[in-house]
Amino acid sequence: MKRLVLAATLSLFAASAFAAPLSYKLDPNHTNVIAQWSHFGFSNPSLNFGQAAGTLVYDADEVSASSVEVTLPLSGLDSFVADFDQHLKSADFFDAAKFPAATFKSTRVEAAGDGRLKVTGDLTIKGITKPVVLDVTLNKAAEHPMAKRPAIGFDASATIKRSDFDLAMYVPNVSDEVKLRITTEAMVPKPDTAQ
Repeated sequence: MKRLVLAATLSLFAASAFAAPLSYKLDPNHTNVIAQWSHFGFSNPSLNFGQAAGTLVYDADEVSASSVEVTLPLSGLDSFVADFDQHLKSADFFDAAKFPAATFKSTRVEAAGDGRLKVTGDLTIKGITKPVVLDVTLNKAAEHPMAKRPAIGFDASATIKRSDFDLAMYVPNVSDEVKLRITTEAMVPKPDTAQ
């Protein structure tokens, strides 16, 4: 009988530990933040904000306790055209020498249906901060088969205006609206490291 009580107690403890909020570190090798816009109506180019770094806290039982904070170093910006990369980093656009990173910090996380979330947060580009709402889909939360640690993956999307962040060159011929598509994996760090 004592063994059964002990087993039941351990099971409840394990279940509550698994359900507790977990803090994950973004994996930059499996995170893409893609921006896409219309170029005079002829094409829809895109760029990737690479080398994303950040922390994600997810609480499946109390979604509102979840949060995300991300830094996007502009050194990782890649439009797939080297000359254009340099123009984007210039004072005409991101002014990366003065503002070397963009950031996003959540202010509210809400459930939006099965496996879906709405994440409201502050996006800061060129020192200008504006609220943005991300429509988020939870792809998977499980032990990563290679790392043998808890991992989580999300996709997200949003639309922002370049003019809100002093990036309005060539508007309206080059669209003011920019579509953002995000996919990310994040893992619980190893206990003995910051990675």
